Amino acid sequence: MIIKLNNLEKTFVTYKRGSGFGAALRSLFKREKVIVKAVDGISFEIPEGEICGLLGPNGAGKSTIIKMLCGALFPTGGEINVAGFKPARERVRYVKEIGAVFGQKSQLIWDIPPIDSFAMNKAIYGIENSLFEQRLDELVKLLDVSEIIQKPTRVLSLGERMKCEFIMAMLHNPRIVFLDEPTIGLDVIAKANIRDFIVEMNKKGTTFILTTHDLEDVERLAQRIIIINHGKKVFDGSLETLQSELGRKKIVELKLHKNADLLDIKGAVVLDKKSQLEFTLEVDMDVVGISEFVGELSKQAEFTDISIKELPMDKIITAIYAKSHS
Repeated sequence: MIIKLNNLEKTFVTYKRGSGFGAALRSLFKREKVIVKAVDGISFEIPEGEICGLLGPNGAGKSTIIKMLCGALFPTGGEINVAGFKPARERVRYVKEIGAVFGQKSQLIWDIPPIDSFAMNKAIYGIENSLFEQRLDELVKLLDVSEIIQKPTRVLSLGERMKCEFIMAMLHNPRIVFLDEPTIGLDVIAKANIRDFIVEMNKKGTTFILTTHDLEDVERLAQRIIIINHGKKVFDGSLETLQSELGRKKIVELKLHKNADLLDIKGAVVLDKKSQLEFTLEVDMDVVGISEFVGELSKQAEFTDISIKELPMDKIITAIYAKSHS
């Protein structure tokens, strides 16, 4: 396993203070201490070469976990081992094993071309000239940015800049790359390009840890999903296992040929009625098989179009959050 967390904990100390001048003055002499447990006994292992999605609502603790995995924070308790290193204690040697891409933070220098930022990374990581040229050429061709890297970073589009951010993170050939909202703000084409690149680098052996609120990133990339809520792990498994958390359900979008009475099929619930002809239903496959459902539907109404989809990820994950909070 390239990543091992055992009963990992991280607590922060803050101070409670009332509002107003009087409360501010009193807090100079006496403050009420508040202990916040951001990460509460998290354990998991990730094998090398996996793409793992680390999900959770805002304030769940996932960013704190990523910071500890990167070596930016010391754990309060428990054990953490990444690629044979204790990240925060062996940070100087450890950083050569990892890369990071943060959608809202840039590693590139704003006023110079990315090619010059890449040269800076070459010096920082002590990459040999031949290896640097070989790696840079491979990444530039893969992302199709041969002309882009010659322009000042400030004139690049967000999609172009993100491609260069990935080159910056991958130049030293890290074993693990941490991705925080890597496709935020990108258009559909740019997102597809970035996802294709991640998949291609994963095939070459790079391990990726992905945190995102874009659930399409999760569906397209993650082989495994870990969900954190209130500092605790509430789910750890494959996408297929996650999708089965609420039972074997499908979403059916239906367009009728003509008005019909209210559809009444065992195991099917009407979620939305956009018009007299357009319905969205949730069908429980444990109650009625899809063939049986379509057969019963044909008896009750004549339809011109039907689409059958998996239950939306946001609904599944929201249900897991709610279950863990109850």
